[in-house]
Amino acid sequence: MPATAVGTDADGYRSLLFSIAYGMTGSVGDAEDIVQDAFLGLARARRAGTPVANLKAYLTTSVTRLGINYLSSARVRRETYVGDWLPEPVVVSADRPGPAEHAELYDSLSMAFLVLLEALSPVERAVFVLREVFGYGYPEVAGLTGKSEANCRQIFARARKRIGPGGQLVDSPAPARRAESEELARKFFAAAEGGDMDALLDMLAPDVVFHGDGGGKARALARSVTDARRVARLLVGGLRRVGKLGAFLEAARINGRPGGVVYDAEGRVASVIEVDVAEGRIRAIRSVSNPDKLDHLGPVSDIGRLPQRGAVDH
Repeated sequence: MPATAVGTDADGYRSLLFSIAYGMTGSVGDAEDIVQDAFLGLARARRAGTPVANLKAYLTTSVTRLGINYLSSARVRRETYVGDWLPEPVVVSADRPGPAEHAELYDSLSMAFLVLLEALSPVERAVFVLREVFGYGYPEVAGLTGKSEANCRQIFARARKRIGPGGQLVDSPAPARRAESEELARKFFAAAEGGDMDALLDMLAPDVVFHGDGGGKARALARSVTDARRVARLLVGGLRRVGKLGAFLEAARINGRPGGVVYDAEGRVASVIEVDVAEGRIRAIRSVSNPDKLDHLGPVSDIGRLPQRGAVDH
């Protein structure tokens, strides 16, 4: 929605609103729709002459409650999801800063963190994201969610217990540590494309985990792989296979983490890969090839797409 439709004062909150909606949904497209709906609601209120004393609070409350409604309707779809579920990736070029609307995501809403949030109920997730990620106080969280302050404290404590210590937000890495992680990712992908198994094994943690999300629509693993040697063979084989079709990988930041985007010979997105680095080794790899989760990045390739059910070859 153009800024003139709601006022440039409201448009200045778009980055924050998108980030809250994405943290709640794990979906770029749905987060954008939620923000759009919040702006439409504001435009209707202004046309009706409804006074809006605190614009930021009005929009944040609207996004929060729209997000809760979205999660309530999405739970059934998530329960029947085929294979591992990963969030829609936010991709930024490794060579230049990303768009302003994604600035709040860096170093906070990683794929690993968003996957952990899937264990929470819609209201628990809203409270946890507002408190843990965006630092809102309990009185503010209560106003945004429509719950009492005491209830929000209980909800947050319950959410923390449900997702465990892994759900604690990781502090932002220092620039030097971030550069080291991105350099390790570049070397890792180069070794995978070159088939250098020894180099790959040196860079992988012994307990590394590979997660693949094809959503039943693209080739992906039925379950996670945890053995370092199997993960290395999987990557070498996969990149070799798509490489024969003219595909190539470009380094990128995925949800603030190092990674890459695989493009086919025509420049269409085939998959997005994020790597988690800890203590100088890669401890987790997440690959999203579900075409529904890639179309916000541009044209999507069909090189990994599975045949549709009921399709007949002619």
